[in-house]
Amino acid sequence: MIQHPYVTEKATLMAEQNNVLQFIVDVNDTKDKVKKELEALYKVKVLSVNTMLTPKGKKKAIVVFEEPNAATELASRLGIF
Repeated sequence: MIQHPYVTEKATLMAEQNNVLQFIVDVNDTKDKVKKELEALYKVKVLSVNTMLTPKGKKKAIVVFEEPNAATELASRLGIF
């Protein structure tokens, strides 16, 4: 389950330059589950998902989108930009 977008200065730069957004997700979620949930929820095509645990024990998903500028469009819809 996607909890919320992970917004930092570095994450914002990655969205603009690399078509990537970061989300905090449930610790038990798999990469495939995150991909399917994002595609169903926001109607975007996801190229790949990488996950990592933060020092605070939360799971962060780094999502790369297929369509150019999909990350910035989704970020503006979510109110990040």
